[in-house]
Amino acid sequence: MFYYVLKYVLLGPLLRLVFRPRIEGLEHVPESGPAIVAGNHLSFSDHFLMPAILKRRITFLAKAEYFTGPGIKGRLTAAFFRSAGQIPVDRSGKEAGQAAIREGLGVLGKDELLGIYPEGTRSHDGRLYKGKVGVAVMALRAQVPVIPCAMIGTFEAQPPGKVIPTLHPVVIRFGKPLDFSRYLGMENEKAVLRAITDEIMYAILMLSEQEYVDQYAAVAKAEEAAAKAAKAEKERKFPRLPSR
Repeated sequence: MFYYVLKYVLLGPLLRLVFRPRIEGLEHVPESGPAIVAGNHLSFSDHFLMPAILKRRITFLAKAEYFTGPGIKGRLTAAFFRSAGQIPVDRSGKEAGQAAIREGLGVLGKDELLGIYPEGTRSHDGRLYKGKVGVAVMALRAQVPVIPCAMIGTFEAQPPGKVIPTLHPVVIRFGKPLDFSRYLGMENEKAVLRAITDEIMYAILMLSEQEYVDQYAAVAKAEEAAAKAAKAEKERKFPRLPSR
């Protein structure tokens, strides 16, 4: 019930007013039946903009940290995400990934739309990163189509770390459903899962026109953070002499 209050009364009208999103390809999202909507992930606002413009309810797999924050803010955030029907996902290991797949299959088993970001985390620099194969596993096991989706402009409107979004044109673009029925029964084949995931990411890339990086986003973030830490440590040990 709270989901529809957010969508039609509280949050949805506000998001439409602030972002004025342009929607393209909405006809590609099926009006009924289970399907996966797989998109790029550029901003915290992605979680809310897509549900606001879809006619059907969509359930996202959201990172567990949204549900475990400390203090009053953490409890309010957790309550908000639970009330909106989002599912917490622990991203800390292989078993956690299996749990996320089970949760996603549960949503699809109820003939609902499942939203997923194959990159596994938000892009920290606006580029599109390598997708994880969980989306392929779910598509094959549930025997459902995958609708690629591109969020365009949300990174400029609300990049990671920015609390209050700025006014910036936003486009939400859906592509034609991808059918992977030719691979049924092959969900345990690593090469097949990689091929399906890469096909999904390529479809998202064609819609978003982002720069693609053949590396997992989490790895790229960790490497960048390590490089910054090393640079800071070097400057601490060997400070520059003041110029005359």
